[in-house]
Amino acid sequence: PVLWRCGKSVTPTLSKELSMNTSSIRLLPAALVLALASIGLSATAQTSTTAEPTMTEKAKETGKEAVDKTKETSKKAYHATKRTSKKAYNATKSGATKAANATERGVKKAATATGNVAHKAADATRATGDKIGEKIPGTAQHDAAKKP
Repeated sequence: PVLWRCGKSVTPTLSKELSMNTSSIRLLPAALVLALASIGLSATAQTSTTAEPTMTEKAKETGKEAVDKTKETSKKAYHATKRTSKKAYNATKSGATKAANATERGVKKAATATGNVAHKAADATRATGDKIGEKIPGTAQHDAAKKP
């Protein structure tokens, strides 16, 4: 092969040819790597790394959020109802216990009062009977009244 250098034709020797071929062989892989890298970079630049979710995905996510919120709200409502029911039960139970105790105390007082009245009535009846018996001859009260 004839090479042209500064307007002169030069016939290279064998060692020069080998040196040219080895340097071009070294440059070829580097150029190939650069070409492939530029293709890869442009492809990467065209595809976005953060893909926008589709309408279906958005709807699914919204539906899932709604279901989760409904579950959470239902649990809160359940626990609130359970807590309120326990309070109502305890209040009713307490009120019923207080009413039963008050009734029991009232019945005892009424029974005591009735017993007291009955004893007083019986005592008054006996006293009246004794007074009457003092006036009737032959009775123990009449005899007892004469002994003074």
